[in-house]
Amino acid sequence: MTAEARRPGSGREVTRSIGQVLTALSGDFPDISISKIRFLESEGLITPQRAPSGYRRYAEHDVERLRYVLSVQREHYLPLKVIREHLEMMDRGQTPPEPKTLDAASSAAPAATTAAAPPVPAAPPAAPKKALRLSRADLLEASGLSEAGLVELERTGIVTPRRGGSFYGRDALTLAIAARRLGEYGIDGRHLRAFKMSADREVGLVEQAIAPYVRRAGGNKDVSGEVTQLVISFHAALVRTAMER
Repeated sequence: MTAEARRPGSGREVTRSIGQVLTALSGDFPDISISKIRFLESEGLITPQRAPSGYRRYAEHDVERLRYVLSVQREHYLPLKVIREHLEMMDRGQTPPEPKTLDAASSAAPAATTAAAPPVPAAPPAAPKKALRLSRADLLEASGLSEAGLVELERTGIVTPRRGGSFYGRDALTLAIAARRLGEYGIDGRHLRAFKMSADREVGLVEQAIAPYVRRAGGNKDVSGEVTQLVISFHAALVRTAMER
């Protein structure tokens, strides 16, 4: 059991929201989405718990089952029927058969075959991480926030829909999850507003400082992107250093 799966000082397993599962898996599986997780649940491959609020809560074994399902789908193209059989074997304490790779299948071909096999095309480059597109209901379920909590974050400008739309993106989900979890430690809207004001001041300082470089680069967004990452790293290190004193 990982440290993340248990709350410090408690023997009880701490489950995750669907948004936390999405965040945990999206690095290895960029195509994962809330809809796909729900689909795999509807197929009986995972059975998350339900909190009293009705939201899904995923235990560590649910996340590992999802990781297994997504892995064999991507690497071996196994149908759901076969994956389900493998999971049932694992539930009985048995080891499922190792899926054959393309190379193994080729080596098992009859030796009498003389025609040269067509070359296997190179694997396509990894797809860039897809932008999340969450409805309000999706954001509430994924983050575990209450409606009142989301309204408060929107009122202070901490969480906002994507520009010109009514859908929320990855940063909105990250902020909503963090706000909910910080609330468990007594860090409420008053504190979050102070963080927002501090971030706005930092952005103003950075934009003013790099304006000449952006102009010289012809508005190239790479300049802003690089500086943004440096500022984030610098700020995180400052906070960690101060907290360790």
